[in-house]
Amino acid sequence: GLVALGLVHPEQMLTNAGAKSGDVLILGKPLGIGIYSAALKKGTLDDTGYAEMIASTTRINAPGAEFAGMEGVHAATDVTGFGLLGHLSEMVQGSGLRAELDRSAIPVFETARRLAAEGVKTGASGRNWAAIETGIEAPADWDEAERALLCDPQTSGGLLVSCREDAAQSVLDCFARHGHEGAAVIGRMDEGEPGIRLL
Repeated sequence: GLVALGLVHPEQMLTNAGAKSGDVLILGKPLGIGIYSAALKKGTLDDTGYAEMIASTTRINAPGAEFAGMEGVHAATDVTGFGLLGHLSEMVQGSGLRAELDRSAIPVFETARRLAAEGVKTGASGRNWAAIETGIEAPADWDEAERALLCDPQTSGGLLVSCREDAAQSVLDCFARHGHEGAAVIGRMDEGEPGIRLL
């Protein structure tokens, strides 16, 4: 068969290392797929959760190709096996910046949030947390369920995009055009010791 070769202009390659201070962070899909998988294995996933899981994992990250050519978009990465905090940790290290995350703004599937509160989680979320915990500044009041969600390994997870504030609406519009209605601004990048601060 024919082999399709993709040629990309070097300046249009988005990596996880190009974020700039003052950028906002946008997450393309809600978190919780790993928790859904764990519940599915136990036979405790309801129809709503199952439908959300299938819809999310089969929705491809088509916006990624468009972001590469968009003005003001500096970095992007897929949120997959290392969870949101793991992949953001790689981005802050690669960019030499500090991230601030607004916990209340992070999109999470409601059913996954409920399951996490009931103690459903994956073994990987604990390993993910152990690998990055020294670089995370978290409030004293945050609980294990929330930590499990922010470290939850995602199958076909959303794109995490770092862009100038004035480009955020274009990024959200692009996500929406591709059916990623859950996309949201979840934080920002600032100068400072590479790490993540949870607000």
